[in-house]
Amino acid sequence: MLSGCKLLKHKILIGILYGCGLRCMEVRNLRLCDLDFDRKQLKVVQGKGKKDRYLPLSDHLIRGLKKYIEAEKPEDYLFGEPRGGRAGGGFDSRYSQRGVQWAVKQASRAAKILKEVSVHTLRHSFATHLLEDGMDILSIKNLLGHESIDTTLIYLQIAQLSTQKLFSPLDTLFSEFGKK
Repeated sequence: MLSGCKLLKHKILIGILYGCGLRCMEVRNLRLCDLDFDRKQLKVVQGKGKKDRYLPLSDHLIRGLKKYIEAEKPEDYLFGEPRGGRAGGGFDSRYSQRGVQWAVKQASRAAKILKEVSVHTLRHSFATHLLEDGMDILSIKNLLGHESIDTTLIYLQIAQLSTQKLFSPLDTLFSEFGKK
């Protein structure tokens, strides 16, 4: 999907949505001051449930963000209107919800993805891929900013978890005992 983005802004937008598992509202509310490249993290301020949380930023995303910031020079919101973009005042300078959704749709079409892709699809993919890669469900719950573990457990139904060899705790106990 990223390769189908024509604009750097859209590539970074989609990279953050998928790479951090953000909601549409959360990506729209991102400000430059929420990025901490030294700690490799992003702060979600007052996400759903009015709670702040910190999310890891990959090195790839940090490189892309730096390139985007250098090229676009956003002043406050990471994804905002360019300076002098609109006449008048008193408007919301953030990227619109419709604009975020449109960017995701365009990228999915360019990538020739046949299934319907939405902003929330990227969030689900973030969680599902972390789960499939072995991250524990409580960590995923915290990254997603879920209040209840029940909400996060929905991702267990989607994930293609590898079948691990089942064993009894006695096997472990006796293998440890046999070493002595």
